[in-house]
Amino acid sequence: MQYRYRTPGGTPGGYQAWTARSTTVVPPTASVVAAIVSAQVGSAVAKYMFAALGPSATVSLRTAFAALVLLLVWRPHLRGRSRADLLAALALGVTLAGLSLSFYAALERIPLGVAMTLEFAGPLGIALVGSRRRLDFLWGVLAVAGILVLSPIGGTVDPLGAALALLGGAFWGAYILLSARIGRTIPGGGGLTLAMAVTAIVTLPFGIAAGERVAADPRLLLAALGVGLLSSVVPLSLELEALRHIPVQVFGVLMSLEPAIAALVGLVLLGEVLGLREIAAIALVVTASVDATKTADHGPGNRA
Repeated sequence: MQYRYRTPGGTPGGYQAWTARSTTVVPPTASVVAAIVSAQVGSAVAKYMFAALGPSATVSLRTAFAALVLLLVWRPHLRGRSRADLLAALALGVTLAGLSLSFYAALERIPLGVAMTLEFAGPLGIALVGSRRRLDFLWGVLAVAGILVLSPIGGTVDPLGAALALLGGAFWGAYILLSARIGRTIPGGGGLTLAMAVTAIVTLPFGIAAGERVAADPRLLLAALGVGLLSSVVPLSLELEALRHIPVQVFGVLMSLEPAIAALVGLVLLGEVLGLREIAAIALVVTASVDATKTADHGPGNRA
């Protein structure tokens, strides 16, 4: 089970020299945890930008910088690609746009840890639907219980924020299915890079609309570059390297900790103090995800 939408699988050819050195310094499990922390810190920094730009323009600028860096690193070629591959990259890019826009819009209304937990329903649902083990039914019940505790029915979070986070989860689930397809046909990070370029184009109107605000404070461009690096480029690099050295099952277990790490980052960087109800809900979802990942049947070549 591979949850993170940043990772399409494969080994980055442009990073081979760097990864050869990094493996002697950073254990692969630490790389995965560092990737999670980097992504969540990026989300926290992005949330600070909302006051000046709003969520949609923040997505646009962050994605533009991330796409530019990835294009420089991976340099994917369009020549020789089949129409099916290009359509898959297009669909993946549109899905990434929907994922980013809905998640950032949710972040404007609800805490980071809560938003990530609700969004995690997407990849966890994909994993459980594909499982044939009876025990996974229990993990599904636990996850649903945690999500219901955080839902508007429980009255603990903003209803629109919760709905946007769940919508992001649906996009995340779609991303997993699409990235599995593109990861088999486009090596390394080339497929994700093409998709990120599409996302940058789709969200470009939001960035253009914020042009006057950016011109008034050029430091926003530097902040957007930082968010792009923290949220996409750094996690992608760390995860691709880690996946060369640890089983996908171990990777999935580590990624299952993401809602809890998001809550911790939200507390430290954003001052988002969660109540016992929210903490219990996050614990339920994390427990369900970890145990579902442990019992998942991973075959060879199962990296999305």
